[in-house]
Amino acid sequence: MEVRIKNGDYIPDGLGGVVRCQGADALLERVLFRLTAHRGGFPILPQLGSRLYLLSREPAAQRLSAARQYVAEALAEEAVTVADVALAPDGQGRIRLTVRLEYQGTELPVSLTI
Repeated sequence: MEVRIKNGDYIPDGLGGVVRCQGADALLERVLFRLTAHRGGFPILPQLGSRLYLLSREPAAQRLSAARQYVAEALAEEAVTVADVALAPDGQGRIRLTVRLEYQGTELPVSLTI
């Protein structure tokens, strides 16, 4: 069971606790955490997180390849298959990353802005 996070903070359940999720929803929470956390930012777990925050430093022609590598690294310990990675500008100078995952025969899309 995982704790649900929104905008970098736990979501209160209204009873003094936090909202929890399980199954595919818990997997998606872990995936989002792994993709948004900076790799190397946790001294005890240096392999946790991704290097996606470095994507804007890559030449435009190499960003998709780098994004695929960074996503694969970040999700290597999860029981998912990365089926596709796509990048698109978000219109505000940032990059919209969409990852299509496969988990137990189900497609799980994940999107975030970098």
